[in-house]
Amino acid sequence: MFAGLIDQQLAATGPLAARMRPRTPVEVVGQHALFGADGFLRRAITDDRVPSLILYGPPGSGKTTIARVVATSTQAQFVELSATQASVADLRAVLARARDHIAAGGRTVLFIDEIHRFNKAQQDALLPAVEEGVITLIGATTENPYYEVNSALISRMRVMVLERLSDPDLATLLDRAAHDSRGLDGRVVVDDDARAAIIARAGGDARTALNLLEAAALATDDGGTVRVEDIEAAAGGRAIPYDRAGDAHYDTISAFIKSMRASDPDAAIYYLAVMIAGGEDPKFIARRIVIAASEDVGNADPQALVVATAAARAVEFVGLPECRINLAQATIYVALAPKSDASYRAINAALAHIDQHGPARPPIALRDGSRANAQHFGHGEGYHNPHRTPDAVVNESLLPDELHGIHFFSPSPRGVESERAARLESLRTPPESTTPF
Repeated sequence: MFAGLIDQQLAATGPLAARMRPRTPVEVVGQHALFGADGFLRRAITDDRVPSLILYGPPGSGKTTIARVVATSTQAQFVELSATQASVADLRAVLARARDHIAAGGRTVLFIDEIHRFNKAQQDALLPAVEEGVITLIGATTENPYYEVNSALISRMRVMVLERLSDPDLATLLDRAAHDSRGLDGRVVVDDDARAAIIARAGGDARTALNLLEAAALATDDGGTVRVEDIEAAAGGRAIPYDRAGDAHYDTISAFIKSMRASDPDAAIYYLAVMIAGGEDPKFIARRIVIAASEDVGNADPQALVVATAAARAVEFVGLPECRINLAQATIYVALAPKSDASYRAINAALAHIDQHGPARPPIALRDGSRANAQHFGHGEGYHNPHRTPDAVVNESLLPDELHGIHFFSPSPRGVESERAARLESLRTPPESTTPF
């Protein structure tokens, strides 16, 4: 009873984001694949047949909202725990009550916020109860569950991926909050430019959008209009949603590398800016540019590696904020350079051959030709010094005999490497057979 009175009070005086939390599947905004007319979760909640779920998505995408919708829609007992506070003893107590509830003919839905923060012992404690159906488990996480949740537990759950809300979805939320009796109830008018400013700053986060609207509305007299300057004053700057140890880190660096590889300097610079604004270690960024200079550009433009390593040195020598310019220069150079992954493929092919067949000894002519080795083992005999030939070239393969005819390196026809390709063609003795890698 007391808890119910608290909930009623919070519904009237709590933050706008809490007051506007959807109560039914129909009220959920966004996540159309899950909550559209034929969406899986909408049907599961309506039919009261919600399976154990992992709700994976960024902040403000609706994870807790979905759990609360289940709580108000299901006929089951609903229990909520926070992974930052609950202990194994707390879990065991909940599971014991759930078993008692089953004996009385009821069901229990257990919602665990930030489930990725549970350690292995805590997650293991949940496994039998989920497997036996003692509870329906709903876990919420901002971290990739396939990395952060035990594989045995996740194999018994459905992973639902939630996306950041689209601009139209945020506009719907803001309009609803401005007019709904649970929200601002028409106390102020939000002009179109102000609404657009909120959406731009929210970055797909519903909670951020509603908090910003509430802050601006509180500073506006009843009957007044919320304008862009009110939003800017309420925002007080913007924190970039970037986790240096989480998905934002991996997703953004992946997009950065792939943009350079695809020769898109605008996209590469954008993702570079996201990382810098989010507080990414500039040395980490520099290392990735150095790798890309060889992996994706290689000998199509050997200068790319020079530029990339110079930028890496500048990062250490100059530091932020100025080294952002060095990183930008190297990023653009690598993005616009002709591309070749021939060096990357060559070393991988050679390593794969060694892994499969083991290393072969070099021909006797190439082995250590010191006096003792030459006298006792014949090492060095038959070696032809290229410098003793007119063009300093020995037109013969120096691979071990059992690798005769194998080519690991296949140059690209782009950039400087195309010139190397023509030279290589003249140097190679035509093989009897070529084994591609």
